[in-house]
Amino acid sequence: MSRTIVITGASDGIGAASARQLHEAGETVVIVGRDPRKTAAVAGPLGVDSYIADYSDLSQVHELAAALLDAYPRIDVLANNAGGVFGDRALTMDGYELTFQVNHLGGFLLTNLLLERLVHSRATVIQTSSAAARRFAKFDLENLQGEKKYSAGSAYGNAKLENILFTKELNRRFGDAGISAVSFHPGVIGSSFAAGAKGPWRFMYTNPLTKRLMDSTDVGGSRLTWLALGKPGVDWELGAFYSDNRVGRTNRIADDPAAAKILWDRSAEMVGLA
Repeated sequence: MSRTIVITGASDGIGAASARQLHEAGETVVIVGRDPRKTAAVAGPLGVDSYIADYSDLSQVHELAAALLDAYPRIDVLANNAGGVFGDRALTMDGYELTFQVNHLGGFLLTNLLLERLVHSRATVIQTSSAAARRFAKFDLENLQGEKKYSAGSAYGNAKLENILFTKELNRRFGDAGISAVSFHPGVIGSSFAAGAKGPWRFMYTNPLTKRLMDSTDVGGSRLTWLALGKPGVDWELGAFYSDNRVGRTNRIADDPAAAKILWDRSAEMVGLA
């Protein structure tokens, strides 16, 4: 019997690629994207359900969760894949730094709003993180919004580290209740995820020469697909961070349970779940 797999950030890039792969594998795929036209272009040919949500507006995350709960009595896999790297520091309409909200807070909120359904389904929750967590993060629990010092690279690295910390804390809090959490680095992928960035990030991801050195979206998507199809605790380790389908190295802060707990509690307070 096919399982219900919800993939956010699936209107292009690795999310779209994994959606196609999982659909071909016989799974019931649900596509979530920010851009209505691009989302329809992925969902239409597959004949699957799709939803629109812009994570820079947390009210849309609430609307998405309500729609998913209404439509699906089971959610077997939730892939929190939405994200991106941006330019200058900017605040969302909710008052939070854009990179932090889109990459971490939106997925944190969606997971918690779906939590009862995920526990009931004994679901797998997958976070798309990045090697940027180790290379670029300058993580400070007292500077989650980048008010003291900001750069696009460190903001993105911090957010990807937060994805890993969230995964570990989700596993700690709800692993015994049936949720299986994992995070992963998809590779350096030639996608449009840095379209809103400036400087070296934009150059690297838009220059035809550098893009030729990157992995394809199909390769990156296959790493998400491998986790979604795999058996938790057998094919992959619960709470772990994966790179190239193996447990990978990441920032040492990822192994700090106190940091993971504080991040969870502060994130819950920000989104009104405390």
